Amino acid sequence: MSQKNNEHLNPLDSMKERFSHAASILGLDQTAYDMLINPQKVVVVSLPVTLDNGKLQVFEGIRVVHSASMGPSKGGIRYSLNVTLDEVKALAAWMTWKCAIVGIPYGGAKGGIKCDPRNMSAGELERLTRAYTVAMQDVFGPDRDIPAPDMGTNANTMAWIMDEYSKIKGVVSPAVVTGKPLVLGGSLGRVEATGRGVMVSARSALAKLKMDPVKSTCAVQGFGNVGSISAKLLSMLGLKIVAISDITGGYYNKNGINIEEALNYVRKNNGTLEGFNADRITNDELLTLEVDLLVPAAMEDQITENNAHDIRTKLIVEGANGPIASNADDILFKKQINIVPDILANAGGVTVSYFEWVQNRLGYYWTEERVNRRADRVMKQAFENVFQTSAKYNVSMRTAAYILAIDKVASTQKLRGVF
Repeated sequence: MSQKNNEHLNPLDSMKERFSHAASILGLDQTAYDMLINPQKVVVVSLPVTLDNGKLQVFEGIRVVHSASMGPSKGGIRYSLNVTLDEVKALAAWMTWKCAIVGIPYGGAKGGIKCDPRNMSAGELERLTRAYTVAMQDVFGPDRDIPAPDMGTNANTMAWIMDEYSKIKGVVSPAVVTGKPLVLGGSLGRVEATGRGVMVSARSALAKLKMDPVKSTCAVQGFGNVGSISAKLLSMLGLKIVAISDITGGYYNKNGINIEEALNYVRKNNGTLEGFNADRITNDELLTLEVDLLVPAAMEDQITENNAHDIRTKLIVEGANGPIASNADDILFKKQINIVPDILANAGGVTVSYFEWVQNRLGYYWTEERVNRRADRVMKQAFENVFQTSAKYNVSMRTAAYILAIDKVASTQKLRGVF
């Protein structure tokens, strides 16, 4: 998405800054602070892979386990040229807080491979994925560390990991990954889960702010899995979606965009909105539109101190991880813009990932209606818990989410003890 905003920002700094702020309000002792600000395990591997042209290329693979005190660690794997160790550390920590907020028995992890998946064949991606699985065979495990898809990876990637891991261990192990194809033990409702969680969070926030969805306007930045499904479900709630965007730019229609039409267009148009029938705007312009609800569902650090003063929405629900840099928090707080933070708003994905893992362990699968009903209940309760914490400490929803998560993980760690 927009590059100019995130040139010099480090998501790990944003995470640490917010962690430290919440920890000081909570009165966290130094031991717990030191244990929770640092990841438990960082694994960096070299992956030699033969390309289709016969040449050998060595890729860098990373897996960071931030915490495993609440249960096995959980987190996606991203394939991108922009993967850095600091980014993966930040994302792993956010997964820890996310799992604690929604109350599922997981810790946080994240993985990444520095590569350009768009310029690699299916065969090259498969060989790379299997090499990564072999290198991480002692890290992954249904009771240790459970990967999932993220940017640049999908259900196919998870199928390869599950297959390679199962071969290594000599037993079929569907619970080693989530976000698998349905036929291999994936869960119904998983694909829509993150976007659905964003919708449930937005619905809860609109109710607290006494805003009628039918009379509200919305802009969604990012039209990938999370953005497109959020937009679709929010429009079904009655909100008028006036702007959407993807890597090709923003598309605006003051009378509202037909999201079903946009989804069909993307399906037929090589997966992008390029040429979609609406007024062209930039991704940066989309962020500063005067709307009731803004959903940044693209990349990290889209709203920074550089453009925070120009934001004109009443409510932001973060679909992406870290779309608002920590240096913009105070500016938005002073502007009285309500924010439902990423570690709450997009936790629907990990909630249904947990349900998938549970179904794999049981060997019994639920209907989509049951998955959605249970996920909605979890998200609604998590929102309520964060809202109450924010009222108790008189802090923003973001700080409240961190307080709630840190308190839970620190208490668990304390009860388990250290040596």
